[in-house]
Amino acid sequence: MAPHKVFLLKLPTHQLELGKRTLIMGVLNVTPDSFYDGGQYFSPRKALDRGLELEEEGADILDIGGESTRPPHCKELPAAEELRRVLPVIEGLRKRLRIPVSIDTYKAEVARSALEAGAEIVNDVGGLKFDRRLAHVVAAARAGIVIVHSRGGPTGMHHVSRSGSVLRTVVQGLEQSIRLGRLQGIPHSRMILDPGIGFSKSAAESVRILGNLPLLKRFQLPILVGASRKSFLGQILDLPVGERLQASLAAAAAAVLNGAHIVRVHDVKETRQVVRICDAIRQASGSG
Repeated sequence: MAPHKVFLLKLPTHQLELGKRTLIMGVLNVTPDSFYDGGQYFSPRKALDRGLELEEEGADILDIGGESTRPPHCKELPAAEELRRVLPVIEGLRKRLRIPVSIDTYKAEVARSALEAGAEIVNDVGGLKFDRRLAHVVAAARAGIVIVHSRGGPTGMHHVSRSGSVLRTVVQGLEQSIRLGRLQGIPHSRMILDPGIGFSKSAAESVRILGNLPLLKRFQLPILVGASRKSFLGQILDLPVGERLQASLAAAAAAVLNGAHIVRVHDVKETRQVVRICDAIRQASGSG
């Protein structure tokens, strides 16, 4: 098992060490239609309570999203409605949380307002390609950026034809996104890469990516993996989303042992135990 490179992510009010131990990004969907927890935390009060609960369970980052990108995602949510959902939650949590907040959006307008409200990371499923203004917003705010690999546009990411080699497609796509970010002033030190498991990828392709994460080490950037509760797990096991906890934990373990610095999950408490064991194994294997 290769040594784990350590990165220091400097945010406006936080500093995260990535690599000494695996960090957990807790998912908070403020939506009525997300594939797993849609509707559960749609009200601001429930969302605030859940955000605090995720921190208590061990989340290192809280990722707040106001638009579901579940398949088929055929209609783009207006930015005004997305902001109406997320801003009260960010504003309500920013002074109560000890951990940084991430905004899960691909829209520059939403990112700008969320960053002004207290978010410090943008988690962009568009890889800086869906809205070309986003990179400038991130750079100006000195925020962190999670560059997620996907293909197509906001409403077509789940309908793109399969590529010949998914690994080559992911590597080339991330190279393009990194270049876009650098051209707009985002420093290498504020970038995190996500191979986009499940986005324009089949179950077999998602598994292939998970097993070949070390390929992304060529970029010399921290790696985030979001496999929690996703459909590729259900396709392999023929299980509905509510019965995919154990599968999600297995995917998280594979991600950590293959080099992920951050795992994005719905089930923080359970994942924390898995991550601690995997970190212990990884560290022992590198100690000689």
